[in-house]
Amino acid sequence: MLAEPLVAYFSMEIGLDPSIPTYAGGLGVLAGDTLRSAADLEVPLVAVTLLHRTGYFYQRIDGEGRQQEEPVSWPIDDFLELLPTRVGIELLGRRVSLACWRYRVQGISGFELPVYLLDADLQENEPSDRRLTDSLYGGNEEYRLCQEALLGLGGLAMLRALGHHEIARYHLNEGHAALIVLGLLEERLATPVGAASITQEQIDSVREACVFTTHTPVPVGHDQFAPELVERVLGPSLSRRLELFTHQRELNMTDLALRGSGYVNGVAMSHWEVSRNHFPDYKVHAITNGVHVRTWASPPFQTLFDRWLPDWRRDSLSLRYAIRIPCDEIWKAHAEAKRALVETVNRESNAGFDLNVLTLGFARRATAYKRMALAVSDLERLRKIAKGSGRIQLVFAGKAHPRDASGKEQIRLLRQVHEALRGEIPVTFLPNHDMGLARLLCAGSDVWLNTPLPPLEASGTSGMKAAVNGVPSLSVLDGWFVEGHIEDHTGWSIGEEPGSRARQRPEGDDAADARALYDKLEQVVVPCFYQTPERFQRVMRSTISINGSFYNSDRMLAQYLRSAYRLGLTARPPRERSASS
Repeated sequence: MLAEPLVAYFSMEIGLDPSIPTYAGGLGVLAGDTLRSAADLEVPLVAVTLLHRTGYFYQRIDGEGRQQEEPVSWPIDDFLELLPTRVGIELLGRRVSLACWRYRVQGISGFELPVYLLDADLQENEPSDRRLTDSLYGGNEEYRLCQEALLGLGGLAMLRALGHHEIARYHLNEGHAALIVLGLLEERLATPVGAASITQEQIDSVREACVFTTHTPVPVGHDQFAPELVERVLGPSLSRRLELFTHQRELNMTDLALRGSGYVNGVAMSHWEVSRNHFPDYKVHAITNGVHVRTWASPPFQTLFDRWLPDWRRDSLSLRYAIRIPCDEIWKAHAEAKRALVETVNRESNAGFDLNVLTLGFARRATAYKRMALAVSDLERLRKIAKGSGRIQLVFAGKAHPRDASGKEQIRLLRQVHEALRGEIPVTFLPNHDMGLARLLCAGSDVWLNTPLPPLEASGTSGMKAAVNGVPSLSVLDGWFVEGHIEDHTGWSIGEEPGSRARQRPEGDDAADARALYDKLEQVVVPCFYQTPERFQRVMRSTISINGSFYNSDRMLAQYLRSAYRLGLTARPPRERSASS
């Protein structure tokens, strides 16, 4: 059944299903996991996003390692239900109409919550306007601002047209939906735009209703639009309203969300510290991200958990009791997950992966600060480790934004490494990183690599997905892993924790971090895997018990309910499904 929502969750991208390309990466997958936990815990919530008809992009890698982008084609009708409701908002001096598609997220007990996907591809719209919801993070600045207006203003209008009038909290998952602040303010005015003065009480009531989660630890990552563009897109009257929330000439979506929200949080404790320094005028809280355990536990581990932890599907905290599962059973489940990955790698790339070789996995957005190629930056050192300590093989995946030249260069370098190490160390890159491929990679790798440049990793969630499957991390101490790291128990650190999380590290740390990575591989991780497998298996088990049981979206959502939404709701185990349901 569908419940009347008390919380509306707005996100530019949401990872609903591997076959629905309405997400680009971690932000969207996190949104999807949040909704899946909300359905499991029967939280009255509704979500709003855009219908990306051409997705983010379909990734092809040519023979030289260059990324090529193509529009995604997918059968919308197979997954979504078109609703008859239509709304319109004023953009660029004309009315843009929006349709609405519905996706139902079903929880473990049958409880459902709706996701509304807004679609501008309607005959009554101008040809250029029909494309406004098509491409995720595509187009120029005007296209982006139009999309963000459709999400915030159009999304609010659609909720009202669908009959959702009693929503108490509006959760902005990143700043893309910040214009909802203006929409809520307009609702509180009894007269048309620009015709009445606005009281502080009205502004405060908007702030009380809004919750803002920032995922970006650096100012350059926040969308900003020139005042001339803002006035052209939104019109002069609505543009003037922005002055109530920001004193900057440019429209900074993060600044608008900060000023318009009564509760603001970062997505890890380290990100909280960074955000406090970036936004000293605001009280910023910390709610560390989590992943949906039922979604990310691989089939072999689902079977294992069913046998040893009968309540795990309804209670993610019960993964704590994985500490009593025999290590050999954990290893058998992992071997099945690894076989699925190795077979996929060899089928797709002919890389010659071996089930018995230590497999290092890396899969996340390809951009400079993630340092995808750090682990293969010194080929001689890699050869030395493989010959002296034990064989290794590396699998990579990730997309670079079409305009991110440095991210594309990281992918191209991997192709060169593949050729340079051919016959010595298998290195491969799998294109089109999506939720389906992520499930294989996070469960089938033996060790999960994470090499961001601190303090630029806000949180990261791929290592959490790996942890659910007993895969320990080999990671720089940044993002969530600062909290989840216990050396030799939940994985291994690369280098030491910086003294201050709020400062940029000096140039040249790439080389130092690469040396620390190779040292830890050579002296600890590889010998542990080959020489003391029972010890490695104990690390796997404690990774599930310590990290898997905490870094999940059920715990995360319970924190939002208690601290951010403040509605007296409690996350509760869902009711038993009746035999007739």
